[in-house]
Amino acid sequence: MNYLVANWKMNLPPEGIDAYMEKLRASRAHAAPMIVAPPAPYIRDVVTRAGGHVVAGAQNCGDQKSGAFTGEVSAAMLKDCGAKYVIIGHSERRNVYHENDALIARRMAMALESGITPVLCIGEDLREREAGHVARFLADQIKAAASPALESGEVVIAYEPIWAIGTGRNASGTMCAETVGDIREALLRFWPARQATAAILYGGSVTADNVGDLWSNGRMNGFLVGGASLDSSKFLAIYDTMRPA
Repeated sequence: MNYLVANWKMNLPPEGIDAYMEKLRASRAHAAPMIVAPPAPYIRDVVTRAGGHVVAGAQNCGDQKSGAFTGEVSAAMLKDCGAKYVIIGHSERRNVYHENDALIARRMAMALESGITPVLCIGEDLREREAGHVARFLADQIKAAASPALESGEVVIAYEPIWAIGTGRNASGTMCAETVGDIREALLRFWPARQATAAILYGGSVTADNVGDLWSNGRMNGFLVGGASLDSSKFLAIYDTMRPA
């Protein structure tokens, strides 16, 4: 299945949530759903304005079901708010907030147990790529996050090379195709039940200008979009590129 995910991060669209969501709802649907992940306080606002091929997601979830964890929001709470997907392990969470593989694995388990679809972010930095260690690095991240005991529900993988996030640089379609193959091999080794079913997205400075090459040649199942997702017109241009011929 294909997906297009809008990660607003700690931003709101300049045009406003109402206008933004109205434009998405009015767009001509195709097989890929559009998932809008706003800051947590606005999830219900997105849910009430979603519908059809537009659904709500979240940007993170707690690694525990409940308890004395000030500031955390559990996966079950997100589901109760109407979120159907949750982004986990984004590079900003890993690098800025120092979330490690063990914590991310617990978040994955909580999402799957709660019946909300996790979008697991993985990706290498420039040093790992230049050293030729991409396949091994991504395999280690997948191995750490895999929950073989939790095989129900969907899992989405978002490949986000760290060197391409917010830099204006992005991987080419050919580069993505090779990396998607590496990810499938890692899933076969460490999470075989997900090897054939997990959708693989690309994220990292995705725009309407570069999405054509990525979609035509990258062998992925969609995109996780940051900056370009804050403008409904730019986001819809990416969506239209994914429309079946």
